Amino acid sequence: MVRSKLALVVIVVVVIGVGLYSMRRKHGPEHRPAPDFNLPQLNGQTLQLSSYRGKVVLLDFWATWCVPCRAEIPHFVELQQKYGDRGLQIIGVSMDDSPEPVRDFYQQFHMNYPVVMGTAKTGELYGGVLGLPIAFVIGKDGLIDSKKIGAADMAILEREIEKLL
Repeated sequence: MVRSKLALVVIVVVVIGVGLYSMRRKHGPEHRPAPDFNLPQLNGQTLQLSSYRGKVVLLDFWATWCVPCRAEIPHFVELQQKYGDRGLQIIGVSMDDSPEPVRDFYQQFHMNYPVVMGTAKTGELYGGVLGLPIAFVIGKDGLIDSKKIGAADMAILEREIEKLL
């Protein structure tokens, strides 16, 4: 009798745990609205993230001094060139302290997508940017589809983008 009650309690706890885990996955960093922001671009104009609703957005938090970030940028340039006309928009969020090194980097790497100057507040909106690079793939509906911490596997990232386009 005691064992059957204990087994029932264990089953109930497991079912509740699985349910809570599933809810957390659906409403965690992924599948929630991408926080909107207005940030200055390198050209001085303001970029508002929500103005890209209807496009697939790859939001890349990076810095010029970050070695893995530097390695990713040429791949992002290729992705923007390949999928831009199909609705992909890459947006770089530089976490550098000033725009001067970012402008030089932008020209040196022939970046073909907008770069904004991020702030600590911007990073907090996205759950804290404690390391770089961090990228978010945002669907046409404005919901975060995935979050990539560290250097992204470009083949996997490209498949995710193709799926959302």
